[in-house]
Amino acid sequence: MLILTCPCCGIAADETELAPGGEAHLKRFGPGSSDDDFEGYLFHRANPKGVHFERWRHAYGCGKWFLAARCTVTLEVFGTYPAQTSAPPQAILDAIDAKRPGWRAGA
Repeated sequence: MLILTCPCCGIAADETELAPGGEAHLKRFGPGSSDDDFEGYLFHRANPKGVHFERWRHAYGCGKWFLAARCTVTLEVFGTYPAQTSAPPQAILDAIDAKRPGWRAGA
């Protein structure tokens, strides 16, 4: 079972209390963008086997969105952080590097 700790309220919740929101850190394109850019934003996702950064909502808790780094193969969670963060915190990247050396090569 997948258990994530909400960085907003500090509660460790299992996946039945959470709502998935898809891939994190996507570049959003506004008015005036090309059709190709908008299509890429809407439909193209990395969907890697291994380390993945995702959006989650603590649906049956505080209701806030947050981001998580986890392995899609083992469900190992490397950490969670606020949704307003534009890139994964260095501490989480270091935790991933310590447990999965070379993970960025596959990303």
